[in-house]
Amino acid sequence: MNERNKSLDALRGAAILAMVLSSSIAFGVLPGWMYHAQTPPPSHAFNPGLPGITWVDLVFPFFLFSMGAAIPLALHKKVKEGKSAAAVLYTAARRFMALVFFALFTVHARSAVMSGEPAAWHHGLSVAAFVLLFFQWYSPAGTAQKTKWLVIKVAAFAGAGLLLLLLPFKDGKGFSLYRSDIIIIVLANMALFGTVIWWFTRSRPWLRIGLLPFVLAIFLGAQFPGTWNERVFQWSPAPWIYKFYHLKYLFIIIPGTLAGDWLAADAGTKKAGQGLPPANLKIIAAISFIIIAANVILLFDRHTTINVLLTIGCCGAGYFILQKIQQEHTSLIHRFFKAGTYLLLLGLFFEAWEGGIKKDPSTFSYYFVTAGLAFFMLMAFHGLQLTKMGAPLVEYFSHNGKNPMVAYVTGNLLLLPLLHLSGGYSLYVNMQKNVPGGVLSGFLFTGIVSLVTVAFTKKGWFWKT
Repeated sequence: MNERNKSLDALRGAAILAMVLSSSIAFGVLPGWMYHAQTPPPSHAFNPGLPGITWVDLVFPFFLFSMGAAIPLALHKKVKEGKSAAAVLYTAARRFMALVFFALFTVHARSAVMSGEPAAWHHGLSVAAFVLLFFQWYSPAGTAQKTKWLVIKVAAFAGAGLLLLLLPFKDGKGFSLYRSDIIIIVLANMALFGTVIWWFTRSRPWLRIGLLPFVLAIFLGAQFPGTWNERVFQWSPAPWIYKFYHLKYLFIIIPGTLAGDWLAADAGTKKAGQGLPPANLKIIAAISFIIIAANVILLFDRHTTINVLLTIGCCGAGYFILQKIQQEHTSLIHRFFKAGTYLLLLGLFFEAWEGGIKKDPSTFSYYFVTAGLAFFMLMAFHGLQLTKMGAPLVEYFSHNGKNPMVAYVTGNLLLLPLLHLSGGYSLYVNMQKNVPGGVLSGFLFTGIVSLVTVAFTKKGWFWKT
């Protein structure tokens, strides 16, 4: 199956761009809903007792969900070819180590990590690191230049290793395994465990879902000192690379794999009338947007009762529309809607537990709510691409979603260093002293990152692990 799902790519692209935007807007001067709910302005001091979510808190789970959905789509060919479990495990382990290296190298390569007061050559090294990343992760199509590019890749990794070995870094301690990008480390763990779990349960999705209560049980039991649950929770062969705590995100990844299963099945089906009529799909998309917006706004403002009632009403309206088309009861959107409704309502019923929904420390309500909202966002993109104004937007987001590694590092390793070297960084900082400038600077920064990513995508310069 070579055809990509544009809506899934758009979800991933929107998530990665929102991630860039959330880290590039002005710090401190914008309203609280523009930041993580637990780090409100103006001081941004972490307050673990503050419940609620903002749009920023949806970014990472949406990206995780899209990663989970991509697993069945990526392995579909291996299943058809009858690949062995050993081959799949090797692929999963290789990807895991590749992402771990990416997490280590991209952080150490930042000029601000190299020095407390970066000079021009530090910024130059960051740009050089971006170039090295290109040769590490880009592979040209076809096999004509396979040997040549293998040599180039080895040289690029060797250059990166030399850079990590020789640079002293600002703390004077040199390279450290504990200095890494925690977001990528979590993604590496989820890519590994998500792939392994999906492979062994690919024909039994109920077993995949049935695994989650056992993970939940270990989290709950680990709260009691001296129990075997606590020992499992605390054990790690290498804490810098794995902690059981990271497995909490299986509650997002595994629902994502179900979405991927359904996308793969839908792509392989040529039955007439398999999809919903465009008019109905547009209505479902509109309802999905309303559900997402309402949950973010009302949970942030702590109108939890109103939010539950409104969510039930909107989900009921959507379900009524879907039920009116009886012949479509097994369609892709039916499955997405039912799964999204179930997860979202489950999360809202859990919301009061653990002091309310929170991203950090993340609560079980957070996992279920965001996984449910990810289903609704995927449906929203399905419907949006059928509209005259929405189709170009979905297309643009999908170009970003096809190349997320490029989008993730372009800001820190290319754009920021170039701003410093050109003198444009002072202009960027001066824009962030008030609300209009603070928002505009973030959108300009994100826009440039996006244009670079789209250019790479259109050139076919995909970075893949």
